[in-house]
Amino acid sequence: MTDWFARRTYHHRRFADLPQLLRAKEERGLGVSVCIPTLNEAATIGPILRQIRTALVEEVPLVDELVVIDSVSHDRTVAIARDEGAEVFQDRDILPDREHFTGKGEALWKSLFVLKGDLVVWLDADIENFDPRFVYGPLGPLLLEPGVGYAKGFYDRPVKQDGAPNGSEGGRVTELVARPLLNLYWPELAQLIQPLSGEYAGRRDVLAEIPFFTGYGVEIGMVIDVYERFGMDCLAQVDLDRRVHRNRPIAELSRMSFAVMQAALARLASSGKADLKARASTMLTQFVREPVGYEMAALDIRVRERPPAASLPEYR
Repeated sequence: MTDWFARRTYHHRRFADLPQLLRAKEERGLGVSVCIPTLNEAATIGPILRQIRTALVEEVPLVDELVVIDSVSHDRTVAIARDEGAEVFQDRDILPDREHFTGKGEALWKSLFVLKGDLVVWLDADIENFDPRFVYGPLGPLLLEPGVGYAKGFYDRPVKQDGAPNGSEGGRVTELVARPLLNLYWPELAQLIQPLSGEYAGRRDVLAEIPFFTGYGVEIGMVIDVYERFGMDCLAQVDLDRRVHRNRPIAELSRMSFAVMQAALARLASSGKADLKARASTMLTQFVREPVGYEMAALDIRVRERPPAASLPEYR
């Protein structure tokens, strides 16, 4: 099992020669799309897009398309993105004749119907220490390493204390939920350092052949489905050093974990790894401490599954 880790784990410096990546892209006649899903990310989306446009579109034309898939932001996210040269789509306007769901996975799945590139790089929109390595790092193995069809970024994830990044205790949902599940049922995938990272890239012919879970179930579902459909050697991972972003409170991490577990349980059932005799509940009960006692809140968090894009007639 460790053979994959040794062969398919890279550092972003391996791919820092941008002219080399550009030559590889042009020799193979490939187009590259960078796509960022957003929801109220006005504080960070501008610098991210500006660095991509300057370094990877204008200086070295490695990126051919820069797209934002927005989920009805109420701040200036959309205006800022357009000012920085990105093409913006609202997720609910894509495939309008089909029922619309919400969440990150829905935006990523729908992006496949509007993006033009042969290679797709997806990025989270809340990175505070953004650098072009977050793009060319995951993109590099797709261009230079034969057989790689999907590459995940990984990094040190500090947790902010008193407003400053400190320690390395980020990735709590990964370590407490995703990694134990992968070790139990998909032990080869336990070699992924950040299976839930939001920075990754894939070949279109791979991405269009796998289903997508909506919401926060999308990342764990994607790595499982790429692995089961194309094999472990299709995957790679790239060290991006350090990522500083908006840390989530425990209550929000609990909701993310609930979605991750739903997706994993659904894939256990569909793959025949487990015989689940009871239907999983979609209601998550949480508690809020009040001045006197606790208030109970029940949230309906429903992870749905979208079919492979290539299976739909709307897919070009």
